[in-house]
Amino acid sequence: MNEFSLHNTGAKSDGILYVVATPIGNLADMTLRAIETLKAVDAIAAEDTRHTSGLLSHFGISKKLIAVHEHNERQSAEKLLLQLQVGQHIALVTDAGTPGISDPGAVLVDFVRRAGIKVVPIPGASAVIAALSASGIAQNGFLFHGFLPASGAARRKALAILSAQTVTLVFYEAPHRIVESIIDMATVLGSDRRITIAREITKTFETIHSCALGDAEAWLKSDANQQRGEFVLLVESAIIKEVAALSEQVIRILKLLLAELPLKQAVKLAAEITNEKKNILYDFALQLKQLE
Repeated sequence: MNEFSLHNTGAKSDGILYVVATPIGNLADMTLRAIETLKAVDAIAAEDTRHTSGLLSHFGISKKLIAVHEHNERQSAEKLLLQLQVGQHIALVTDAGTPGISDPGAVLVDFVRRAGIKVVPIPGASAVIAALSASGIAQNGFLFHGFLPASGAARRKALAILSAQTVTLVFYEAPHRIVESIIDMATVLGSDRRITIAREITKTFETIHSCALGDAEAWLKSDANQQRGEFVLLVESAIIKEVAALSEQVIRILKLLLAELPLKQAVKLAAEITNEKKNILYDFALQLKQLE
């Protein structure tokens, strides 16, 4: 790889941090570029060195492994930065998928970038994108939230905040919380909303099931195996509220004001200028903001 040519020139230069995606289940999803990168770097920073050892062994790679997980990421970042500053190239991997996506990595990447070190992504498997691609959901984009809070009260509060979003909501969930989370989603978001449950993506027992949120609990409980594994949950967007028809002139004025002022102030001025009801303008302004 051309990126590693500085290794052998004797020139003094900073190293590069490679953020390398690894398979989320099926090892055949490892990219050729990821394999080449892991073979070429000086060391590999791994979430779990034992897990990564197995991956490397499968591809015939032998490299120094450095543990970088959620409990030591900040301390490890300082040590890794010193290695990068003397010209070593380091790859960052997690147990599965892309580092920094609901996995350790973001702290290290931010620390290294702030120090002026080059960071190069080596893209590959991502459970979020894999689930979306197979869900058939075609809405105005998506919001990836990651894991919801473990506490029921905190989880319901988080869902309430997200409930008005007019984009697909995407979550990760652990098997021991999947039923509780589904119940809370149906309660807070509404039982009529559609959900796609993607389980064990790329693995032997991969399952992708769509139903109404109100039916999801029964589906999970109908077979204990359906509560096992790693989950990606995709919940359809909130229905955009219909508001009274606004003239093109009123909408134009509101948009111009929203571009320059906070939402409440823009709505207040628009109501004064156009004589439209403030609550109608406010609802429409919220919809415009959510679609940005």
